[in-house]
Order: sequence, then C-alpha cells, then structure tokens
Amino acid sequence: MQHHVIVSFGKDSEYEFKVPGGAAADEARQWFDREFTALECDVATPTGKILAVDRILSVAKYAGEERFKNQRTWAEQFAKNTAAILGRDLIRVDVEHYSIGY
Repeated sequence: MQHHVIVSFGKDSEYEFKVPGGAAADEARQWFDREFTALECDVATPTGKILAVDRILSVAKYAGEERFKNQRTWAEQFAKNTAAILGRDLIRVDVEHYSIGY
C-alpha cells in the first residue's frame, strides 16, 4: 500500500509525499519521540498526555516549513513515520490550523 502525506503550512505552502507502506509503527513512534525532544516541542493538553497526533503536529510545527523545503530526506522520514503511525492512505497534516485530516 502506498500512502499520500500532505503537510500544509498555508494555502500556497504544501509539501506532498508518496511513501510505501510497511514501516513499523513502534519505530515511527520512537522517531517522533526523538524529534519531539530534539526540537523541544511544547504541547499543552488538558490531560497532560501527549497523543500521537499531537506529536506529529508539534514536530511539523517546531521543525518549520524551511525544514520541509530544504531537508528533503528529513521531510520524507517525517511522512513515512506519519503514515506508519496513522495507517491511512491519505493524510493531511495542517500545521496552520493544527489539525490532521484523512
């Protein structure tokens, strides 16, 4: 299965990735944990628990559009790991509105 991941920073700032399926969800979670920590992400949640979607959105936000534009290998890793965790054919990461759509 191939996944289509779109990361949007606004109307004219979208980055699209087509990634093959089969990546391990546990490895993807570890990748996001490392990036979340390295980028010093901060998420305020009412329960104090950080969900997978919060990690994905926060890593995209804190990494910033420039990383998606200039570091293609990193951006592809982001897309591959997002697809592994969420397991959907089409995933839209909307950084501007802090939401994920399928």
